[in-house]
Amino acid sequence: MTATQDDVLGYFATLSNWGRWGDDDERGTLNLITDDVRLAAARAVRHGRSVSCGWEVAVPADMERSTTTCPCAAEMPGAENMPARFHADRRWGFSSERIGITFHGNTVTHLDSPCHMYWDGTMYNGRPHDMVDATTGSGWAAVTAAADGIVTRGVLLDVAQTVVFPKDLEAAERRQGVQVRSGDAVLLRTGRPGTDGFTQAGWHASCLPWLHDRGVALIGADTPQDVQPSGYDAVLMPVHAVGLVAMGLWLLDNCDLEACAATAAELGQWDFQLAVAPVRFAGTSGSPVNPIATF
Repeated sequence: MTATQDDVLGYFATLSNWGRWGDDDERGTLNLITDDVRLAAARAVRHGRSVSCGWEVAVPADMERSTTTCPCAAEMPGAENMPARFHADRRWGFSSERIGITFHGNTVTHLDSPCHMYWDGTMYNGRPHDMVDATTGSGWAAVTAAADGIVTRGVLLDVAQTVVFPKDLEAAERRQGVQVRSGDAVLLRTGRPGTDGFTQAGWHASCLPWLHDRGVALIGADTPQDVQPSGYDAVLMPVHAVGLVAMGLWLLDNCDLEACAATAAELGQWDFQLAVAPVRFAGTSGSPVNPIATF
């Protein structure tokens, strides 16, 4: 049954994890990844094969996969730009980089931490949005809450369609012979990664109770998560809004899941160990990442 707008607005209360792991918790659903869950994830490695689930980040001409402005710029000063005293021996050389990147959006594979979104001026676990400062970043639920990395069991659900409902997730489980359980990361392959930010495939808001009931720790998709348009005038990005603010659910946006899906189909194995290591940018609401699935 499709959730009404009132249902979705009600999710902020009914799916809330505020206080579940204490009033000072900043990790949200990552708390579901226990030591036992990580050990189970290690047992999912049966073939020793690893694949990337992230897009290559390139300089402007190669970067553009959407109509958004290219988020990456790079300069590569080398030895020729060094002071003369460094050129006594002309046999050596090097390259280095100075890179600026805007990773939120529809292009770069990245991790969203709970402070990425507010609702009614409030972040995850009831903290006010003014804890985010334009100069110093967020003092609450920043990406550094995942500084030790995310290592858990990943499950790829291959649902090749635009709008994905809970019934589609369960059909994929049956078809693939896998079941999502507490602490898992669920990666959704829609097969439709191209987006202009206004029309895109993804999770329907009615998937949120399903994710909550299953105890999912992290979700990813080959899109920026939310199906667009969402169908709700009052909340344009319900998966982001309810997920991040109410549930403390971490999000992996813009994954490249083609190699992961091909490997899973070849091996007949749809679960794996997933490793995500965000850069420890102080006070940021996320990080570019290269998620690794090991089968």
